[in-house]
Amino acid sequence: MIVIGELINASRKDIGRAIEGRDAAAIQQVAKDQADAGADYIDVNAGIFVDREPEHVRWLVETVQAVTNIPCAIDSPDPAAIEAGLAVHKGTAMINSISLERERCENLLPLVADTDLKVIALCMSDEGMPETVDDRLKIADALVERLTGSMVKVENIYVDPLVQPMSVNNGFGMEFLNAVEAIMERFPGIHTACGLSNISYGLPSRKFLNQTFMAMAVAKGLDGAIVDPLDRKMMANIVAAEALAGRDDFCMNFLKAFRSGLFAF
Repeated sequence: MIVIGELINASRKDIGRAIEGRDAAAIQQVAKDQADAGADYIDVNAGIFVDREPEHVRWLVETVQAVTNIPCAIDSPDPAAIEAGLAVHKGTAMINSISLERERCENLLPLVADTDLKVIALCMSDEGMPETVDDRLKIADALVERLTGSMVKVENIYVDPLVQPMSVNNGFGMEFLNAVEAIMERFPGIHTACGLSNISYGLPSRKFLNQTFMAMAVAKGLDGAIVDPLDRKMMANIVAAEALAGRDDFCMNFLKAFRSGLFAF
């Protein structure tokens, strides 16, 4: 499972204040904590600062990579912000995210074309948010075709089938899960990823629901997630789910996690 640490997001008040005040120590502590907890990428988002987003993203990438060698997921629909981050990024970054929305796709596709960048491909189009498996597959087909046609390797694509809250429609959970399975089967070598916390929006016991949904998604083939790596129960759930799904040879990752104390809640 590729874990993308979600905590450096300007929409979180403490992070927003740290970005605005250029508090490098605060940002770096969050980055190090996520890296130590098992994150493979550190998401950086400065989206609330619309007029200054590129300079803030550049600063975030430099600040994070000054204390960790983990690559960043540069999180913005603005090509100028992504370009600013890529200009100073060390190693292979992830772009979060491109979609089938015409303006977003046309602006971002040239940045990822013929590169080794990892790309989250969000199942969203100008027609709105998909609700069914077929809706998601239609968008995924078009996105994957455009990306591979622009020389993006299929193994560098992480399709996000888009989680929607089951408080709105109790069928949304299974539609997402079945879409993950269908996408993994349709495109050999591709990855899937998502920020799954939206599944529990409007409901109590959100963390428990999210953890349960994660295990279900892993069983369907999900192999990337934008999560809080400091949530020990979520991280333990991912390790256990991957072992139970047959994706952990000889349960080596599970045993390593157990010995490290991850399951000592």
